[in-house]
Amino acid sequence: MTKKFSILSFKLALEGFIAALKEEPNLKFHLLAGLIVVLAAFYFKVSKNDWIFLIILIGFVISIELTNTAIEAVVDAFTDKEHPGAKLAKDISAGAVLVAAVTAAVLGIIIFLPFIPWTA
Repeated sequence: MTKKFSILSFKLALEGFIAALKEEPNLKFHLLAGLIVVLAAFYFKVSKNDWIFLIILIGFVISIELTNTAIEAVVDAFTDKEHPGAKLAKDISAGAVLVAAVTAAVLGIIIFLPFIPWTA
């Protein structure tokens, strides 16, 4: 892979991310949630291992949300919105985001709960 190709690939990926950010309110929500988690991690001075888990979880949820957004865009571009297969694809994709977000929330609770005084 040439340097020019690498730069172009990065540019296109960044354009895709920005387009998703402009079009998808749920992506904004997940980014805000990720920012809140990062701020909480700094505030509570979580361990290095907890940082690793939190960063992986934030990236996981955002990646799944981006994938969901891409799947929805393709389905909308090439199928009738009333088509049962189109609905199924979009629902399953949204379900993947739900699983990722719930997983991240549960693990986040496990990480942060010991820092809350009334739970210790």
